Amino acid sequence: MSDVPKLTANQRVVLERLRDSGRALSAYEILDKVRGDGLRAPAQVYRALEKLIGGGLVHRLESLNAFIACAHDHGAPAPVTPAVVFTICTRCGGVAEHAMPGLGETLRTSLGRDGFLPGHMTVEVSGRCADCRE
Repeated sequence: MSDVPKLTANQRVVLERLRDSGRALSAYEILDKVRGDGLRAPAQVYRALEKLIGGGLVHRLESLNAFIACAHDHGAPAPVTPAVVFTICTRCGGVAEHAMPGLGETLRTSLGRDGFLPGHMTVEVSGRCADCRE
């Protein structure tokens, strides 16, 4: 990413645990994974997550109340940032991230007709992944 913020030790540990997990984690699941690294309070995890989200390194999945490490470089400032679509498997809990610049531009154009200027766009789609459909 072009403007990656300098990470504090707490932010680095939280990001590493999210990347290592390979799945979305709640803040309390993250806390369980970082206790051995000196983070003991939920506020420490939430502060780290807030900065990581602001830096484009982590996404919050609203429907799961969970967080996932960013899989793509889409940290460009709005209105260039593409829409991000997360597919969430309702069976195995797997989450995949998809950058969709065409969707972002379509939404921006459509919403702009009403005078709305979107910034960050995240779409969450629940269903079954290819493995769970079989």
